[in-house]
Amino acid sequence: MRFLTVLLLLITTHFNAQQILPERARAEVVDEILKDRFNNLLPKLMDNAGFDMWILISREYNEDPVLKTMLPATWLNARRRTILVFHRDKANDTIEKLAVARYNFGENIMSAWDKEKEPDQWKRLMQIIEERKPNAIGLNYSEHFNICDGIVKTDYEEFMNNLPDVYASKVKSAEKLAISWIETRTETEMIIYNQLVDITHDIIAEAFSETVITPGITTTTDVEWWMRDKVTSLGLETWFHPTVDVQRTAEKLGNHLYAFSNRPEDMVILPGDLLHCDFGITYLRLNTDCQELAYVLKPNEKEPPKFLRDALKLGNRVQDIFTSNFQTGKTGNTILKESLEQGKSEDLRPAIYTHPLGSYGHSSGTTLGMWDSQNGVPVRGDYPLQENTVYAIELNTTVTLPEWKRDIRVMLEEAGFWSENGFRYVNGRQTKLLTIPRVKDHQGN
Repeated sequence: MRFLTVLLLLITTHFNAQQILPERARAEVVDEILKDRFNNLLPKLMDNAGFDMWILISREYNEDPVLKTMLPATWLNARRRTILVFHRDKANDTIEKLAVARYNFGENIMSAWDKEKEPDQWKRLMQIIEERKPNAIGLNYSEHFNICDGIVKTDYEEFMNNLPDVYASKVKSAEKLAISWIETRTETEMIIYNQLVDITHDIIAEAFSETVITPGITTTTDVEWWMRDKVTSLGLETWFHPTVDVQRTAEKLGNHLYAFSNRPEDMVILPGDLLHCDFGITYLRLNTDCQELAYVLKPNEKEPPKFLRDALKLGNRVQDIFTSNFQTGKTGNTILKESLEQGKSEDLRPAIYTHPLGSYGHSSGTTLGMWDSQNGVPVRGDYPLQENTVYAIELNTTVTLPEWKRDIRVMLEEAGFWSENGFRYVNGRQTKLLTIPRVKDHQGN
């Protein structure tokens, strides 16, 4: 009942950056979401991937990235050696969830190992396998998808050495199943995701305001650390260090690496600067990733110059072109190619480097370009786009500004959701430049 109350609050309340659930309420949400995913989502995923048994093996502090997303809310790590077994009986439409571990795996998965009756954990696991006689056993190993490559060498060898010979040929990579578990979002998760992105937008809006920035004094590094402190003060986490950079009339455009690692630190923010940030949070086991732009008003300016407003519109146009090419079953490389060609046909200069977003910041799913791989990404870009998935719509377009006698990049990133109903932004996107200070009317609003 408490969970329903919390969920109702999430649905009906407009959240801002200060309205964060306390830890106990978060735990209840996390465990209820896991219960739904185990009981209602996982059976479909196992059927689609062709597995009737999925085994995940981890040791404390060396967790399989997939198993880590399954941990009960009160478990921060696996305990000792934790083995999870999911058995799918499609004929009877059942899903069995077992933990070959000394403890119940929270309230969703009960322990199936009594060490006093069978001291050997591996033997108990083999008993469970032989009792259920699976046709296809999935283990998390993968050459190309890092999150799906969670079983370590020692555990794999122990498992195979103990496995009866008759089942050896039934063991296969659970890559497809692991990807789908990581990338697929439920209806409840998408309700929550809206709040996460809203919080992210709120923090950026405050960071890019006169509350934080005093032109001529505040530096880009000051703003980055303010964002980190803000996240910590709210009881949240960020999965990467925020970045803030400046484009201005007196500077030349650097290469793409500039925005990622080569930008100068401690640049003093000045009137007339175009600011850009890259920022994301982690909350309720989901992640955001957002890039927005702000303009520092010069004295007597009431809005950003038209040439900068028009530049943002070109960035929005690239977004529209890109997301209009989304189609279930189409590969990331195909969507990338079509979008770049269409953008260039409209005399735009786009670059697209969009990645899956969800349980991890750089998550599993199809990859739609990388900043240094604009001709496609082998294997990961060949994975097909699936429904009920979230992506960081990350891209830019280069725009020539005669007024500044230089090129700039309009760099944008927003969480987007793809489903059977098409594409939508999880919590909107930036279509107007933020201003520092905010423009107020004569009444101070």
